[in-house]
Amino acid sequence: MDKRMGSLVMIAVLMLVTRRWIGVEARPAVERRNLLANGLGMTPPMGWNTWNHFYCNINETVIRESADALVSTGLAKLGYRYVNIDDCWAEHDRDSKGYLVPRKSTFPSGIKALADYVHGKGLKLGIYSDAGSRTCSQTMPGSLGHEQKDAETFASWGIDYLKYDNCNNGDLKPMKRGDMHPALWADKLGNSWRTTMDINDSWESMVSRADQNEVYAEHARPGGWNDPDMLEVGNGGMSNDEYIVHFSLWAASKAPLLIGCDVRNLSKETLAILGNEEVIAVNQDPLGVQAKKVWTAPLSGYRTVVVLLNRSPEFRIITAQWDDIGIPPKTIVEARDLWKHATLKKRFVNKVKANVPPHACKMFLLMPLPLSE
Repeated sequence: MDKRMGSLVMIAVLMLVTRRWIGVEARPAVERRNLLANGLGMTPPMGWNTWNHFYCNINETVIRESADALVSTGLAKLGYRYVNIDDCWAEHDRDSKGYLVPRKSTFPSGIKALADYVHGKGLKLGIYSDAGSRTCSQTMPGSLGHEQKDAETFASWGIDYLKYDNCNNGDLKPMKRGDMHPALWADKLGNSWRTTMDINDSWESMVSRADQNEVYAEHARPGGWNDPDMLEVGNGGMSNDEYIVHFSLWAASKAPLLIGCDVRNLSKETLAILGNEEVIAVNQDPLGVQAKKVWTAPLSGYRTVVVLLNRSPEFRIITAQWDDIGIPPKTIVEARDLWKHATLKKRFVNKVKANVPPHACKMFLLMPLPLSE
């Protein structure tokens, strides 16, 4: 059984670290609301996280090398700037003064030195904590009862991003700590929030997380994003077509794009998916509207993105009608295939359709044309 299955209530705070970030438990609600007027997360955060590939097998060398890889592969230039340490980075117990202590066997240089290294690469460092007495892995303390102290510690280390989990919280009542649907309340506390249970590297898990996340589409907006969990692209459990579906749905859904594989050893195919600038541009579009089924969303500049998804194990002709995707009837549309990087010669009126392979998709950027065309 996944030891992190209790981690649905999870928020991520992109910390405007002026060295005085306030813990969410430490101030009254009125002041907490002001925290999110931080000018951060205006587009979904992009970066890398340790958990999906490494789980607890992390150390400062892995973090440094992964930061190096984001730069050397060109991913950092595309927007992947957060280097996020997940669970298992601290000693089992706090020190005599109640502070979290980086695990000496794996982070001997400390987190501040690691933050300095990452910042020196032009990147940002994220860290993990938990609203309970211990984290989901049970290997390190949570922040329950130590919220202010931990917030001050993270700020002093130069942390830019906090992933805040919800295991081992003592069954505190929802009215006190929020319920199991953080999309309904977490916009006052974080810049993104989990909408699903943990993902795993399989088609069924990935598609179901996309479906569950879509329910909360109305709650996403610049500064706060629905998070169906981190990317599994490149971890080996799905086909290349399935990973393209994964990345397409996350991009169109304005989900955080947090790479979950080993970026030090990317295949050409994986890098082509994660580095697709046209698909990334959909995710980072300033309009900030999350896709709804039939997996479509408006974009800036009067454009529309649509993902024609084939869930079937056989080829299917998938059709999107204009009235299903918010385009006025009889509008003539130019379609660009974002995975083939090609604008189609054919013009479309009232619908767009494609023959889609099994467990695959087509992702089109639709642009209305003047009537004269």
